[in-house]
Amino acid sequence: MTRLFSILLITIFSFSTFAQELYIPRNIKKAYENQTRSKDGKPGKNYWQNGGNYAIDFTVNPATKIVSGAEMIDYLNNSPDSLKTVVIRFVTNLHKATSPRNGKVSKDFLSEGLKMKSLSINGQNYKINSDDWETFYELKLNTALVPKSKNQIKIEWEYPLSKESGREGQIDENTLFCAYAYPRISVYDDYNGWDKLPHNGRNEFYNDFNNYEVSVSVPKNFIVYATGVLKNPEEVLQPAILNKFKKSLTSDEIIHVATKEEIQSQKVTLQNAQNIWKFTAQNVTDFTFGTSSSYIWDASSVQLKSKKVSVQATYNAGTVDFEKYVEWEKYSIKWFSENWPGIEYPFPTMTAFQGFADMEFPMMVNDSSIPDDMADSRQTADHEIAHTYFPFFMGINETRYAFMDEGWATTFEYLIAESENGKSFTDKAFINFRVKRYINDPSTEEDQPVISLSTQVSGLGYGNNSYVKPAFSYLALKDMLGDDLFKKSLHYYMHTWNGKHPMPWDFFYSMNLGSGQNLNWFWNNWFFSNNYVDLKVSSAKINGKNLMVNIQNVGGFAIPFDVEITAIDGTVSKKHFTPEVWKKGSSYQTQIAVNKKIKSVKLDGGIYLDYTPNDNVIAL
Repeated sequence: MTRLFSILLITIFSFSTFAQELYIPRNIKKAYENQTRSKDGKPGKNYWQNGGNYAIDFTVNPATKIVSGAEMIDYLNNSPDSLKTVVIRFVTNLHKATSPRNGKVSKDFLSEGLKMKSLSINGQNYKINSDDWETFYELKLNTALVPKSKNQIKIEWEYPLSKESGREGQIDENTLFCAYAYPRISVYDDYNGWDKLPHNGRNEFYNDFNNYEVSVSVPKNFIVYATGVLKNPEEVLQPAILNKFKKSLTSDEIIHVATKEEIQSQKVTLQNAQNIWKFTAQNVTDFTFGTSSSYIWDASSVQLKSKKVSVQATYNAGTVDFEKYVEWEKYSIKWFSENWPGIEYPFPTMTAFQGFADMEFPMMVNDSSIPDDMADSRQTADHEIAHTYFPFFMGINETRYAFMDEGWATTFEYLIAESENGKSFTDKAFINFRVKRYINDPSTEEDQPVISLSTQVSGLGYGNNSYVKPAFSYLALKDMLGDDLFKKSLHYYMHTWNGKHPMPWDFFYSMNLGSGQNLNWFWNNWFFSNNYVDLKVSSAKINGKNLMVNIQNVGGFAIPFDVEITAIDGTVSKKHFTPEVWKKGSSYQTQIAVNKKIKSVKLDGGIYLDYTPNDNVIAL
């Protein structure tokens, strides 16, 4: 072997090896060096995360629309760092006129925002002027929070609910949805330190896993629905309603816990001036509640392998899609538990609250009514309940990497819809609602790599990168690995990082280990490229009894596809190809045995809409 040839082989091998590596940002490399993360996709031996125990007492004044509260947080600094500042986050300050936002808002959206009444940390009082607060505030501490310490933080506050409701706010005069309703300690993690990204109204959230003990004080006739388990139904409900509620916790029937007539005749809550509703929730990333004196209340339960889950819905009487919500919730929870992702629903309750947000919260969804399209309404319910797993079973950073959350919810939404409506209907609905909604701008915005920070992608590019492209990638990987291996890999990742904070590289490397394959070529193709969906039939010809087809992957994405062969007599046959065919490059040649005279050859990508479909077919 000549020296020149030897050098050439080494160069080619080195390039091939390098091509299979993933780009890793410097802060992530630092996490590997510190051994808080590892390149096998597991938490490192030095992995840590912070969290806390939140005891919160809320008071809601439906007349003034003011929410006030007092909380005591036992904050655990499990990090090896002395924290000289603490970042306090209050998302609903998005409504302040001075807060940065992603887009234009109406006057009814604006409010004065948070008013801090008192703040103390480990017994030291801090004078706070909350007029200048935006959606987070970094407080310089008099005394640092030392490593591996438990710290007590006490806060008193109040804020007005905005008249215009979205993810939270006033739904109607008698119905309020109180999400993000308390100041919380922002995430301090091993690769970014304090999370100081402002909430802009579009990007979603990144929170620690905490335990919550919460009370909500409201006037009589207001029912409170919340994250977690209602601890004191006997102290807030009249006997007849209490009996129906208790029955619903074990019944398979849909029980009308509070009907329109019972609501209007004030036969639901105890008739104290104020009722205090108490809830508990363990190891969750947020606490949310809503209250109404006019919404009716349905409930039932669904039996899973290890437990029964309480399933509830509250809505305006006569809302035709919400009348089906408890039934839909039960189906979703059981289907997700037994099929995809095939991990049991991890919580004791699920409540659907009629609002305007189409938004998920731990054990709650705030969904809009779509009475003229029941399939769309049900798909919305499926999608929001699917978020149970990402980001609530998995504490991913939605703010920076929305694809780790929305991509999976979109995937599960698609898969469950097949069981509800059949593949043909689901494919058409998915294309119309998801794919065409986001992939309609052939520009740099659309083709930015999925790994791009979600906070830095604007316009339709955000939806494409967060929902469609990652869902396409997960479905493509499922097609390539097959259901059994794909599920095994997904379960490995989910069980490894359940209750923790995985980042994209943890996902990529966990799936590699779980599948027993180096999938870096696939991750590079889907997450680190400017690819798009565009196949082309370069040529097709008959060679004896074989059809020779040359296919070019112009757009680059490793997608599955069918070769559809139409014979002169009109018969059609198909052969399926997985994304594996694109592992070695952008050109692929296949040989297909035929026994009839062929009229045409067509590439069919199904839901993977091709950018230039005209070159997907060739006549012979």
